Amino acid sequence: MTTMAVRPRAAGSDFAELGRRINAAGLLQRQPVYYAVRLSLVAAALIGGWAAFFVIGSSWWTVAVAVFLAVVFAQIALVAHDLAHRQVFRTNTPSRRAGLIAGNLGIGMSYGYWMDKHTKHHANPNHDDLDPDVGPGVLVWSREAAQGKGFLTKYQAYFFFPLLTLLGLSLRKDSIRALLDGTVKRRRTEGLLLAIHLIAYVSALLAVLSPLQALAFFVVHQALFGVYLGLTFAPNHKGMPHPDGSEDFLRKQVLTSRNVRGSRFVDAALGGLNYQIEHHLFPAMPTPNLRKAQPIVQQFCEETGVSYEMTSLTDSYAQALRHLHEVGADLRRPRS
Repeated sequence: MTTMAVRPRAAGSDFAELGRRINAAGLLQRQPVYYAVRLSLVAAALIGGWAAFFVIGSSWWTVAVAVFLAVVFAQIALVAHDLAHRQVFRTNTPSRRAGLIAGNLGIGMSYGYWMDKHTKHHANPNHDDLDPDVGPGVLVWSREAAQGKGFLTKYQAYFFFPLLTLLGLSLRKDSIRALLDGTVKRRRTEGLLLAIHLIAYVSALLAVLSPLQALAFFVVHQALFGVYLGLTFAPNHKGMPHPDGSEDFLRKQVLTSRNVRGSRFVDAALGGLNYQIEHHLFPAMPTPNLRKAQPIVQQFCEETGVSYEMTSLTDSYAQALRHLHEVGADLRRPRS
């Protein structure tokens, strides 16, 4: 396990000074035009994708529609992410309502379950005990948690991408479990919207396609959705240092996060999550402002001696895979 190497400075909030600079640049202001266009495009893509599915009908060409809808579903998930952080609306009620439509009704994932999980992650990124994203599961992110595990953990780096094909289904399973065990607020509303999505999805496949075509559509759609969704989150924290509890807010967020450099196409594909450092420091900052905030935050980190990690997209995946492989190193050593 990697731990923090840079200690907090003396008393006084570096983050407060950084916040003043970000506010002075006007980067926390809402971007209603951007989100109106983005939400309209994503909604049009969703409607267009399903319209193409019904127009094409019982044909193997619907597999191409499955690929397209996998991308659209991931983009809807990224929109739900922005809604959860109140980047789109200022208040909770419209954010929650739009999030329920996007999450539960649009892609079949509980908005309340995911929001609770993601809030815990933001509060304690990469913390072994408090961040649910690094808690031991199918994949293990620390050597301590790997002790006593079996073959999968031993060679988990090789299974990483294949396992992402199951991520979408895993999130749906966890959503249903959260609704059943009562950990989600507004269970009836969430459950109803989730049920409508699942029934409509399965009914559409069975009504339009042959059984074999329906199975192919389902596998391709869900697998690619999981891979795309996993690839948007994998570069952000995996393989980065783990906090030890002595860090201030600025260092806890910056040192555990990794940025991914790239063009505006990368920004759109990853929903702005490639600016993970800026997003963790200012979660309510609208996505289009993250690119503008990046040089301000990087310069401030240089001034205060805080390590600022930024790499390419491919190298970010390589780092995550190397970390997964190192976690299983003890299991691969021959027993004496």
